[in-house]
Amino acid sequence: MKIKSKIWIETDEGILISEGRIQLLKLIESTGSLNKAAKEMNISYQKAWKLIDASNKASKKPLIATQVGGNKGGGTVLTPYGKLLIDSFEKINIACWKFLDSELKKYSL
Repeated sequence: MKIKSKIWIETDEGILISEGRIQLLKLIESTGSLNKAAKEMNISYQKAWKLIDASNKASKKPLIATQVGGNKGGGTVLTPYGKLLIDSFEKINIACWKFLDSELKKYSL
C-alpha cells in the first residue's frame, strides 16, 4: 500500500511551483526552448508561457532567461534560481512522500 500526494508551493502572488511546472522547467532546460517544451508536454505555447509568467510573478527572482533571434536563433534557458527551485522542490517532494509513507505505516488499513 502506498499513499499519494501532490504538493505545490504558493506565495501571496500565486503558485510558485508545482509538479507540472517543474516538468515544464526541466523540458525548457533540456530543449533550450519554451516552444519545444510546450510541444513535448502537449500544451500550447500560450499556456506554457502563462505558467512560467505566473511562476516568475510569484518568485523573488526570474526562473528563465530568453534570447531573441540572432544568427543562432533564440532560445530559453533556466536561471541559476530556476535550477535551485527545481532541486529544492524535488527534495521537499521526496521528504513529503517519505513522511507520508511513515505515517501510513502507523495504521493497520
